[in-house]
Amino acid sequence: MACTEVVLGPLTLKNPVMPASGTFGYGEENAGAFDPGELGAVVAKSVRLEPAPGNPPPRLVETPAGLINAVGIPSEGVDAFIRDQMPLLRQTGTVVIVSIAGSTALQYGELAARLSDVPGIDALELNLSCPNIGHGLPFGQDPGLLAEAVSAARGNTGLPIIAKMSPNVTDIAAMSKIALDAGADILAIANTVNAMVIDIWKRRPVLGNIAGGLSGPAIRPVAVRNVWRVYEQVKAPIIGSGGIVTWQDAVEFLLAGARAVAVGVANFINPNAMKEIIQGIQGYLDSQGFESVEDIVGLAHTIGRSQ
Repeated sequence: MACTEVVLGPLTLKNPVMPASGTFGYGEENAGAFDPGELGAVVAKSVRLEPAPGNPPPRLVETPAGLINAVGIPSEGVDAFIRDQMPLLRQTGTVVIVSIAGSTALQYGELAARLSDVPGIDALELNLSCPNIGHGLPFGQDPGLLAEAVSAARGNTGLPIIAKMSPNVTDIAAMSKIALDAGADILAIANTVNAMVIDIWKRRPVLGNIAGGLSGPAIRPVAVRNVWRVYEQVKAPIIGSGGIVTWQDAVEFLLAGARAVAVGVANFINPNAMKEIIQGIQGYLDSQGFESVEDIVGLAHTIGRSQ
């Protein structure tokens, strides 16, 4: 059997599959479906410095081949997270990645400092789609704010830092370079796409927050293209995400240059989605004669140029 282990910057994963932050809770919700320890990593939903309620409802609306969410990152706060959720995450038996969200660059730094020495945390993922409290613009969409947030976190932790990039920019490769220069070790490409739905009978936006982020199969071709572009222009390990539902989708991201994949909406549709994707990747590697996942990372670039 082919080896499914992947090296993701400073991290080594038993396989390249993990949940996208916010779609898997803290692992206990899916415990009845399969053992979270089978995953390459678990990614906790974003943690804030202080408790936050999130956005007003409605928070979700389905679209053709997609889901728009405007949940607003509700959080119990970092103290409650450390006390109540980390004991659960430590028991998963796999790499633990904690997503953090801030309204200022300083908050990213404070969160990184608070979590840096908590046993069981293997890496921090910076949710850079949070609006900055001063400018109102998400950190991932402004070069200066992006650098400030990543630098603040980097200055307060020795843990690996994953920068979860926004696709809602002119040049995601250029923004990714900024994140790496500021201290990120790994790139997550990418978060949700700006979107909204209007109720034509009530003649107003459906979501309580007016707009939200589109995820699901509808954005997969966009996400694959973003991974492809970043892989070609930036030398850094990539976690690919956006509309991954099947193992075939995951393999597409790996061929585009991702070293791991994050599965989101599919977890709401099929609690066993990630387990099936892991098994599917294994079957693909074996049937195609590859010895390792590493053999197919970015392979489409090489083959594409040789033809």
